Amino acid sequence: MKKVTFQGAPLTLEGKTVKVGEKLRDFVVVANDLSEVSLKDTNGVRVFLSVPSIDTPVCDMEVRKFNEEVSKIEGVTCYTVSMDLPFAQGRWCGAAGVENVKTVSDYKERSFGENTGTYIKELGLLTRASFVVNSEGIVTFIEYLEEITNEPNYEEILKAVKEAK
Repeated sequence: MKKVTFQGAPLTLEGKTVKVGEKLRDFVVVANDLSEVSLKDTNGVRVFLSVPSIDTPVCDMEVRKFNEEVSKIEGVTCYTVSMDLPFAQGRWCGAAGVENVKTVSDYKERSFGENTGTYIKELGLLTRASFVVNSEGIVTFIEYLEEITNEPNYEEILKAVKEAK
């Protein structure tokens, strides 16, 4: 089990952690239009960004950065998964001008958090983590941040995306 902290305070992650080389386990999340999206509904090279809430400063910076960067890489889809309600995600994307990252919510079934080991027991939120999945559904890169208020390693994630193509 991975250890994480929030502003130095230890938290408990629940669910099954993922390892590089494994197939990503299927999940069901909710899109901004309330439609269900499962792993089977996605294809190609994918980046899944697990974040506590897109309406916080670090998450906001992260999603904006990936919105800009993935637009430069053809054939890659980036999903940001949080417990934020789909309506809030849609409003945030509109206000932030985010069009190249798809925001989806794990609020309903929590299956993304369960199948990636990113659900924070004490907060009812997802921890900050990144997963790169190739077109065969194999996880080629994982980053679980030890401190959830830290930013991810953008360069390493983008390098992994290019290598997964």
